[in-house]
Amino acid sequence: MTSVGELVSALAERFNRAGIASALADAELIVGHVTGWTRGEVATKTFMGVELDETLVAEINVIATRRESREPLQHITGESPFRHLVLAVGPGVLVPRPETELVAEWAIDALRQVPTPRPRAVDLGTGTGALALALATEVPNAELFAIELSTAAAEWAARNIARYGDERVTLVIGDVANAMPELDGTIDVVVANPPYIPDSEKPLDIEVLGYDPEVALFGGKDGLRDIRTFIARAARLLRPGGTLVVEHGDGQGQAVRAIAKDAGFSMTTTHADLLQRERVLTAVR
Repeated sequence: MTSVGELVSALAERFNRAGIASALADAELIVGHVTGWTRGEVATKTFMGVELDETLVAEINVIATRRESREPLQHITGESPFRHLVLAVGPGVLVPRPETELVAEWAIDALRQVPTPRPRAVDLGTGTGALALALATEVPNAELFAIELSTAAAEWAARNIARYGDERVTLVIGDVANAMPELDGTIDVVVANPPYIPDSEKPLDIEVLGYDPEVALFGGKDGLRDIRTFIARAARLLRPGGTLVVEHGDGQGQAVRAIAKDAGFSMTTTHADLLQRERVLTAVR
């Protein structure tokens, strides 16, 4: 028998040596994943001196070895938290980032202010469906359309939409540039997290470059290729007075505002994330 506390400490030490910044948190989450405990329950079991049988310990160590090799924790557990949701994730789809929750917040606020009983929103390049589902679950009278080009990513989106979509989220597999032209001029809010890393700026983190799909990361020579496409599509989708919310990279604020203005948007504003980095454009059609 091995105590929960001893096991968590040993795993955290291994993860620290592997260069994992969230070593203790990951150790507790892996123990919780195998035992079915929340992270808080793992901490409680540690305090109480609870012990685990060697079968469970062996299973935890197998998973820990995968994490030690820098396989993302979300790929190991098969899930990723996003706002109040727990989304299914895995190979072929971008793992949702905490900063994208701020994008959801701006879009949710805009959607709540639409003075109609059934506001409509589109999530361009939905990936896991994170943004579409955040809007759908936090604005329960809204209708959502989630567009995704990658069939691999769309499989994850379909799984999450089946769980959380409440039959109000429609998944569309197609090119953002021209999908669903019948929606043009009818949408209240368009939200998007397009690829925006310049092709030459390869991420140093193996957990990003080795596992996230490149199509969801890189946005051409200047990082703005897909942002231009997404904003142009949003300009056609939105009704007059509709709101655009787009995530972008730090240092891209001025360029993204200019793209939005050229596409006919007004009130273009750049918002910072919690680390005071340029992160989100909002604009009005």
